[in-house]
Amino acid sequence: MQRYILMRLVEALVSIMGMTVIIFVLVRLTGNPLDVYVPSDAGLHAYEEMAQQLGLDKPPLVQYGVFLSDMLGGNFGRSFRWQRPAMDVVLERLPATLWLTFVSIFISTLIAVPIGVLSAVKRDSFIDNVGKGFAILGQSLPIFWLGIILMWIFAVGLRWLPAGGAEGPEHIVLPGVSMGWYFAAGIMRLTRSGVMDVMGSEYVKMLRIKGLPEHLVIWKHCLRNGIIPAVTFTSIIFITLMAGAIVTETVFAWPGVGRLALESVVYRDFPVLQAVVIILTIFYLAGNFLTDLLYAWLDPRVRYAT
Repeated sequence: MQRYILMRLVEALVSIMGMTVIIFVLVRLTGNPLDVYVPSDAGLHAYEEMAQQLGLDKPPLVQYGVFLSDMLGGNFGRSFRWQRPAMDVVLERLPATLWLTFVSIFISTLIAVPIGVLSAVKRDSFIDNVGKGFAILGQSLPIFWLGIILMWIFAVGLRWLPAGGAEGPEHIVLPGVSMGWYFAAGIMRLTRSGVMDVMGSEYVKMLRIKGLPEHLVIWKHCLRNGIIPAVTFTSIIFITLMAGAIVTETVFAWPGVGRLALESVVYRDFPVLQAVVIILTIFYLAGNFLTDLLYAWLDPRVRYAT
């Protein structure tokens, strides 16, 4: 177990180092920040002075070295736009994205798991057909389009919920449902197929022969073993939601990391954009690692090997 953890940590460090190279190159393909921060009628001296102030007058290899040094120092350099440590800017927006992501996953799980179990138990029934329709509809609707429709119905038409912002708990309902419905469809389908596979196993038949109540057979034993694929999917969508929140956060004016990433591209704020990508990479690697450990708890037959 210790060797497995050590090897995963080494792999994570290699992945992070590789991502630093990729993001360093890609952000510089978005354009020259001097075109944004220097007035168009400014002279050559103003360009040179701003380039020196932003550290863009150094060779690319030196800039990469500075980026690594700043990253190891935990501040990722100074934001071009805000003139503050990039890490501080990201950390201010991160709680909003984490909150939105957790709410979206909670909504997805709360809806998808019961429907998935009922669809598996009532296979080919009306409930199963409704569940399939729910899954198809959820995976067919673009998130941004669904967000606009929900806003039009519940904010503009019925005026039950606010259309955007993050002033109170009611502001998270529409973006949470908008993000959660798409992934609820995937969780529901995986839960359904997983529970159906387990229901046909020998040990489930033995539990029924021993007289265990049907609700315990389904909701305790079948669900625990059949939900493993859905757990993997949930850990993946957690990071996908964080990285893909840019669309939802833009539609609902939610002040999170996704919207910050879009603003950083528009303003060519290299340090902030680099910080966002690296932090999301760390979350992704940590999520995969915790998922592997969760496997062992859900299924004791899982063993770690290097």
